[in-house]
Amino acid sequence: MSKLLDKKLTIVIGAYGSGKSEISVNLAMKMRQDEPSQKILLADMDIVNPYYRSADAARILADNDIRLISPSYAGTNVDAPVLGGEMYVVFDDDSYKGVFDIGGEDMGAVVLGSLKSRLAGIDYSLLMAVNINRPFTSSPEQIAQMSVELSEAAGLRIDGYINNTNLLEMTTAANVREGEDMILEASAVTGIPLVMTTMASDVYDEAVKEGIEFHAPEVVKLTKTIFYNY
Repeated sequence: MSKLLDKKLTIVIGAYGSGKSEISVNLAMKMRQDEPSQKILLADMDIVNPYYRSADAARILADNDIRLISPSYAGTNVDAPVLGGEMYVVFDDDSYKGVFDIGGEDMGAVVLGSLKSRLAGIDYSLLMAVNINRPFTSSPEQIAQMSVELSEAAGLRIDGYINNTNLLEMTTAANVREGEDMILEASAVTGIPLVMTTMASDVYDEAVKEGIEFHAPEVVKLTKTIFYNY
């Protein structure tokens, strides 16, 4: 079992385009793989309704017996930062483990901060996804600054970085490793460790073939589950 996923709740935050939703879905599916009898939920807390969101993977989550919880306006063109009571299941039901997909950068972090008292009572990890090929996280200084902004908005400490550096179908293993190197530079400033690197299976295979090694203690191969909605 992944050491990172042995917490009751794993929370994923990050800048726009960092891949939070894809990571969240894949982590929930990895929980299912590691613990077949465990009750698992994924809460899509992407309150600003961007183009990519974990609720778009509803079918694959259902096929994997993962409970999806999302705001009532998910999948519409209405932006409404409203969290229903179902969002609190992971706090109130001891039989569940879960993943929270926090969208909306600082706005989403503020909503996360509203759950601070609830989070104090459970074992959780707060992880920040980083894609160095996106604006605002394209240098160690920007990564560090984004870390500060999200942490301050939530009023919570970030426990680790997830390197999700990619260029969609043009991603190379060398590009992913470059992301690790840059995040490690940011880590030296923030004190936030690199805890996971993610990539598509074909990129992972390329890394193995070329002998590229990664620094993150966990490397997770992602399955594509979310697609652009035109």
